[in-house]
Amino acid sequence: MNFIDNIINLILFTPVVGVLILFFVRKGNHNLIKIIGLVFSTIAFIFSVYLFLKFDSNNPDMQFIYKLVWIESLNISYFIGVDGISLLLVLLTTFLTPLALLSSWDSIQKSIRNYTIMMLLLEFGMIGVFVSLDMFLFYVFWEAMLIPMYFIIGIWGGENRIYAAIKFFIYTMFGSLLMLVAIIWLGYFASTLPGGKFTTDLLELYKISPMIPAAIQGWMFLAFTLSFAIKVPIFPFHTWLPDAHVEAPTAGSVILAGILLKMGTYGLVRFSIPLFPAAALEYLPYIAALGLVGIIYGALVSMVQTDIKKLVAYSSVSHLGFVVLGLFALTQEGVQGGIIQMINHGLSTGALFIIVGMLYDRRHTRLISEYGGIAKVMPVFASMFMIVSLSSIGLPGLNGFVGEFLILLGAFKSDFLNSHVYSILAATGVVLAAVYILWMFKRVVFGRITNPKNQELKDVSYREIFVLVPILIFILWIGIYPSTFLSKSEKSTKQLIERIENYRSGKFNINVR
Repeated sequence: MNFIDNIINLILFTPVVGVLILFFVRKGNHNLIKIIGLVFSTIAFIFSVYLFLKFDSNNPDMQFIYKLVWIESLNISYFIGVDGISLLLVLLTTFLTPLALLSSWDSIQKSIRNYTIMMLLLEFGMIGVFVSLDMFLFYVFWEAMLIPMYFIIGIWGGENRIYAAIKFFIYTMFGSLLMLVAIIWLGYFASTLPGGKFTTDLLELYKISPMIPAAIQGWMFLAFTLSFAIKVPIFPFHTWLPDAHVEAPTAGSVILAGILLKMGTYGLVRFSIPLFPAAALEYLPYIAALGLVGIIYGALVSMVQTDIKKLVAYSSVSHLGFVVLGLFALTQEGVQGGIIQMINHGLSTGALFIIVGMLYDRRHTRLISEYGGIAKVMPVFASMFMIVSLSSIGLPGLNGFVGEFLILLGAFKSDFLNSHVYSILAATGVVLAAVYILWMFKRVVFGRITNPKNQELKDVSYREIFVLVPILIFILWIGIYPSTFLSKSEKSTKQLIERIENYRSGKFNINVR
């Protein structure tokens, strides 16, 4: 096989190579350890850019497929590939990981080698989730990813890190077990069909899943969706998120908000909706309503926070509510908006957590009341903070506007939701976001410097500029010319919508991935 045939394997296993090398590096050689982690995560990003450039936007099917028999007796394979949806999330993962490592360059002081190993293993697990085309392989990566994140929060987190790590682990594990049962049942169902056999091949299951009786589809849909709802998190399964964010180190919060939460929304669009179309149509208005509640609830709770990091954490509940609404609108605009908003949230909220980490490194407090007037001593920082804040609000010309506009338009036009109320109420979330983000920004950046310690704050270093500038570039790029990215997922989302519409109209013989 040539280079391009193995490109996904190269992206997936490059962090693992970095881990293997780190085992042979002396623990005390901190600079070399950090450089190795940064280099290998950056190489993975370079490979993913090559994948992005070589991806055929006109092909809605899975591309760059690689398949190898793993457990022959159960027809389980190491089966990977990407379509336009997973491609963007792989790119986001490999983009944010080196920036997260660079953001914690000076703040992580203990067990630096183990920390870097955990970050690289986490990247390996996250990429594996997005490229898996065998459901058992997907489940292995889904569960394996929990381990490094558990240690990142539990070892390098804040004062209540053990509580937050255990809560994160238990919540996610509970939902995952139900999903495993559903995966096994799907494989068994495939074996009961004429000439069938047990399989966890996702592309094969796409073909047979419409044959599952509607009542059973409902149970399967709920088993999968509960697992993904916890990960997003969809209201009311969000209670683990603020604790995990507040206690995680800066890099952990960046990865958690930027990528891990997207695994939940990705699961909805990759598994829950296309595998169980009857159940998706039945539960669609209820899931969309929960997304709508999350939009408003997350915004209202963000407004009363006194801790900057907790405010940003609750804002994720609100922003990802938009993604859920867009996906379950099941219109081209809604699903495209949901997918691009996954990327937008990863960029904007990831940048906000990096900014909060920069403030904490200087003052060792996240309380909004401890700041004020820092634009006078940190003008470059304040300018970058302003752009990221406006992006999070959804200012036209920046990335957040593109996703939210498409989602609201898609929900408004949706024949499946069949109500303009969803869009009207969701739009209030945009207004509320402006309230809590701008209010927080005003109190932190403007006004008088009332605390003498703020007079001594240093503006951003070259390393910190290098962390934020790439994110700002993509914030502006998506805001001004989103078709660069939307064109990659357009055909795949169109195929998904056609699949559901064909099922509703009784056409079972449809083109699948």
